[in-house]
Amino acid sequence: MDNPWLTIIGMPDDSASALPPASRDAIAQAELIFGGPRHLELVDAGGRGQPWPIPFSVDSVLAARGKPCVVLASGDPFWFGAGGSLSVHLARGEWTVLPAPSTFQLVAGHLGWRMETLTCHGLHAAPFEQLRGVLSPQGQMICLLRDGDAPAALAKWLTEQGAGAATLHVCERMGGANQRIRETTAAAFDLDAIAAPVAVAIALSANVGLPRASGLPDDSFAHDGQITKRPVRALTLSALAPRPGETLWDIGAGSGSISVEWCLAGGRATAFELRPERVKNIARNIRDFGLAHRMKVVEGASSQTIENQTPPDAVFIGGGGTAALFEQLFAILPKGTRLVANGVTLETETLLATHHAEKGGSLLRIELAQARPLGGMRGWQPARPVVQWSVTL
Repeated sequence: MDNPWLTIIGMPDDSASALPPASRDAIAQAELIFGGPRHLELVDAGGRGQPWPIPFSVDSVLAARGKPCVVLASGDPFWFGAGGSLSVHLARGEWTVLPAPSTFQLVAGHLGWRMETLTCHGLHAAPFEQLRGVLSPQGQMICLLRDGDAPAALAKWLTEQGAGAATLHVCERMGGANQRIRETTAAAFDLDAIAAPVAVAIALSANVGLPRASGLPDDSFAHDGQITKRPVRALTLSALAPRPGETLWDIGAGSGSISVEWCLAGGRATAFELRPERVKNIARNIRDFGLAHRMKVVEGASSQTIENQTPPDAVFIGGGGTAALFEQLFAILPKGTRLVANGVTLETETLLATHHAEKGGSLLRIELAQARPLGGMRGWQPARPVVQWSVTL
């Protein structure tokens, strides 16, 4: 399209007078103006104004396709804003965007923080647990929050994560005449009367966050003992070779620990588990690690539930690796899929050795032992050997 029907405009906090001429012209010519009540009031939208529905939806904008329309959003509409929600439904020529400085930029500029060294998060509707995978010693992050009560809740969550010493800069109505920034710590948070829109800039202390290496401690997960133990999990994840954006099928997931660590590396995962009590543990791990946007659990026999799922980039078989399951996977998996299977029984070991002989890849026998008390001294207690077959189909 040479003449887009939709203009997505980034708004400052306090006034429409600071908007550039192109933004003001688009607002003047629009038949419909979509935005939050505060933004609609700032531009004096009147009868043309269409407040966002609750819960948020872009359907009303899409229903007006072809009419001259404006969408008002805070700051940069494509940085945790309405722009990204709209563009996935539109052809490239249907919209134009006129951004304003984002809250992230305003906060970083005030504090003197380098944008390229911090992380930015939109937590209007997302759980704080999504931050768990990015907490890091001396790290800096800026979080957009839903309302004036959220900073106190965030401070409480950080304290529970062992980050009570973190410095919090609570930034209200950035970029306007009513801008205010107050400083406290997570553990000593006592601020009140916080006005939205609000962001919190977090300067973390030392000794916080999850390790980046594969193989988190077993007690990081909810499990009933059916869990790929830490050393074997590290070797398994190394063989699976997770990359951001890739999809994993975790078959016979147990606690879902493999899927969790895959997702913490930036991927997406579907965990398949037969037993309802273990499905509950997987669901808890998804919640505790804030991975609901990346990971799901499917209950039932994997042979009946894998067929209609998004094709994977990698598959892990941690339990229930039968000949029938392998044949089913060989028939449906795309070429280039990475497959890793672990086995502890003689029958599974024989099956994996047979497939290794037929299809190649790597066959690894993992034998580990831990020091345990032995009388008044210590001795080695061996774990069951694990045979691991990994191959690219």
